[in-house]
Amino acid sequence: MSKTLDLAKDLISRQSNTPLDAGCQDLMISRLEPLGFNIERMRFGDVDNFYARRGTTGPLLVFAGHTDVVPTGPVDKWHTPPFEPTIKDGMLYGRGAADMKTSCAAFITAIEDFVAAHPNHQGSIGLLITSDEEGVAIDGTVKMVEALKARGEHFDYCIVGEPTSNKVVGDMIKNGRRGSLSGKLVVKGVQGHIAYPHLVKNPIHMVAPAIKDMVDTEWDKGNDYFPPTSWQISNMNGGTGATNVVPGEVEILFNFRFSTASTEQNLKERVYAILDKHELNYDLDWEYSPPYITPRGNLVEAISEAIQECYGVSPELSTTGGTSDGRFIADICKQVIEFGPLNATIHKLNECVAVADIEPLKDTYRITLEKLLLA
Repeated sequence: MSKTLDLAKDLISRQSNTPLDAGCQDLMISRLEPLGFNIERMRFGDVDNFYARRGTTGPLLVFAGHTDVVPTGPVDKWHTPPFEPTIKDGMLYGRGAADMKTSCAAFITAIEDFVAAHPNHQGSIGLLITSDEEGVAIDGTVKMVEALKARGEHFDYCIVGEPTSNKVVGDMIKNGRRGSLSGKLVVKGVQGHIAYPHLVKNPIHMVAPAIKDMVDTEWDKGNDYFPPTSWQISNMNGGTGATNVVPGEVEILFNFRFSTASTEQNLKERVYAILDKHELNYDLDWEYSPPYITPRGNLVEAISEAIQECYGVSPELSTTGGTSDGRFIADICKQVIEFGPLNATIHKLNECVAVADIEPLKDTYRITLEKLLLA
């Protein structure tokens, strides 16, 4: 049994339901301190985080990840207990196996192997670990990045261990993510009896033409790295529950997943223009997460070559999927990519990774270190 597998099992056994860490970070730190890492615990609110660094010179390569996991769902629907890591038919089962405790384990053992072979390596190695990625993500990576930025610290390269692989491990690297711009729109009308339409203003009817305009709008055409920006309604609520009452307001939750061909300000301005064109009485609140992109360069080439060596696969670059902590890290790092195990079972019952894929993941991270810090 490999030390990466052993460590992954130890991490999985800890019930770190977001935002709890349940001792995962202490375990990781206990492996880093003997290697000469300076450990900085960065607790914000009820969230445990740490930043570790070995070395004081550049370039600085940072591994970023999270120890928290999503809820298990109904435990009786799992093949094996979710926090009792179990190997069955060549698969390691357990909550967090794919997202992303195996990657965290591989970070540690890759660094251990690299430092053992190259104790006087040039440059620096870092880890940025949070337990607030699967939840609201307000007291984790974003706060650490703000603190590091305030003191002038920047990374040269960052690898986020998210499960990015699609059909086989190594087939996909995320070199960026779309931005997310969410809106909570409340359109106001006049409530009243449904039998007296001249005395009411139905906000659902009033907003319908504006919705059609937004559905029909081409927000942008995308670019070489991103598909076109999309706009979707996720929730729409209005009414009292009675069948004879016109509601006084309707609440609509919508979201843009947008490319770097658009900006937060431009999208907001266009939404306001459509709503105002239809003379609506409304309130609108926003939530924003920025996009990021890492063009081909040293980091993409180094990890692509490492993946080819370890998995025999030539990875493609992709910006698909949801948001990740890479969007925060990009504020202090020009080259950020995400690479990790298969994503087929993440957040599902019976989450798992193939045991045979674990050591090559560790070796991929180790070889990337060699290519970037020994060049």
